[in-house]
Amino acid sequence: MSHLLCALLSLFSFAALLESAQWKLQENVFVIDSRWDAEAPATAVELSCNSPEEAVLWRKDSSPFQEGKQRGKTLRVAVKELPDGGNYSCVSQESLRVLSSSLLLIARIGPDGTILRDILKSFQEPKTFLKCEAKNYSGVFTCSWMTENNPHVKFTIRSLEGPQGDVSCSSPVAVTEGALTTYTAQCHKENFCPFAEEHQPIDILLEAIDEVLYENYTASFFIRDIIKPDPPQCQHVATNGTVTWTYPRTWSTPNSYFPLTFKVKVKSTRRHRYQVYDTEQQSVQLPPGPAEVWVQARDRCYLSSWSSWSSLCR
Repeated sequence: MSHLLCALLSLFSFAALLESAQWKLQENVFVIDSRWDAEAPATAVELSCNSPEEAVLWRKDSSPFQEGKQRGKTLRVAVKELPDGGNYSCVSQESLRVLSSSLLLIARIGPDGTILRDILKSFQEPKTFLKCEAKNYSGVFTCSWMTENNPHVKFTIRSLEGPQGDVSCSSPVAVTEGALTTYTAQCHKENFCPFAEEHQPIDILLEAIDEVLYENYTASFFIRDIIKPDPPQCQHVATNGTVTWTYPRTWSTPNSYFPLTFKVKVKSTRRHRYQVYDTEQQSVQLPPGPAEVWVQARDRCYLSSWSSWSSLCR
């Protein structure tokens, strides 16, 4: 996980003896990979107080350690369960001033060696935790994820390649409906050429921290595979019963290079039946009689997702 290592070190930080089960997430934040079964041993973590002061005390989440373990410039702790995570700090014994601190997070590792994941809730269509969609071939796309309402969970989304990657993402925006909260972030692949063939997929990493619990989720895709156009814009010409529509305003141009195919759904208000037509044209002649019409679109060249249905055309 070297892509997660930060390059800078602060003047006041812990010097942690990192083993394979310990790695640095960001400055002063470390993740402990804990085997999540009763027989697995705890991970031994050694922390050093990087300060010239010799008389120091250790605290965890502002509470002192039991007598005999809180003194000295080196602290050794066994990390196994979630209560073992938290903020560890060394303070001056004389002034009680914090000299340095570090946050230990815990990632629960299952029998197969992968992180156990419970924070996010899966989408149904498609069945995934991290869903990314693009309205066009501009290189801009959105990624969404869901969780039960939880004020403590924090998210970070970015390129799996780290700061040197060519994908940047905005801070997530949350929308709560009932017991679930949906987060959405807009991302942009720099220097993306809509006319060129894609050869390397985009790799996205979502990190979730719920107090001291750490989880991550990934998505890998080409822009062409996550295309989902906006619905077409349609109108009804009452004089001859023709319904016409135009390409979505957000779709890539020219239309001749980025053609769409369409699906037309017609509901007879007398017979209460639905008929669905496939067409590459931008109009349809309706049979006599009252009917309700909707249209949706999809990329004609790559069979990605259909758009949502348009608003009622007639």
